[in-house]
Amino acid sequence: MTQTNPAPPARTVARKRWTATDLGLIAVFAALVAASSLVPGIPVGALGVPITLVTLTVMLSGLVLGAGRGFAAVGLYVLLGLAGLPIFSGGRSGLGILATPSAGYIIAFPLAAAATGALAAVIIRKTVRFRALLLFVATMVSSVVIIHGLGVLGMMVNGKLDFTKAFIADLPYYPGDILKNVLAVLIAVALHKAFPDVLVRRVKQAG
Repeated sequence: MTQTNPAPPARTVARKRWTATDLGLIAVFAALVAASSLVPGIPVGALGVPITLVTLTVMLSGLVLGAGRGFAAVGLYVLLGLAGLPIFSGGRSGLGILATPSAGYIIAFPLAAAATGALAAVIIRKTVRFRALLLFVATMVSSVVIIHGLGVLGMMVNGKLDFTKAFIADLPYYPGDILKNVLAVLIAVALHKAFPDVLVRRVKQAG
């Protein structure tokens, strides 16, 4: 009588090659970021940098696609906007946006997606418990260090503010970003549950 060995558990590995599906996801998320920018923003402060939904879709891109594809999706959005498509907040476009107080935020978006994606990949591969909380921490780290950090720098350079004034001008964006990060994490967790291979591949070990 022969005894069959149970199939070995699957392990997760990072994606190394992009497929046609990956390229499609990059295009879809770039379009999603662009669509979110078309929702009217709320100008804040004397410099008028608006509160928009873009940070929500930027973080969602990183959480779902990972570092490389997330950077590519958000980077594609930024490049298309700089090339002249009116897909920045308020229908703005062109290289002139780099001379505005919003420049730091726009430059930060692809970097934040990449950082969030890198952290998310580790969290998705290594954790089950407290996953949502850890993903939220990842989004907040990227938001504070990259988006708000470069946003403050942009207001200092293009808005001619000193650090203290630029930091104070940036503070009103924090409550909205916290709520948007929570929403991005909830959506990402649901997507990873429905499509467990969207960020990492599961391969079976040889027995």
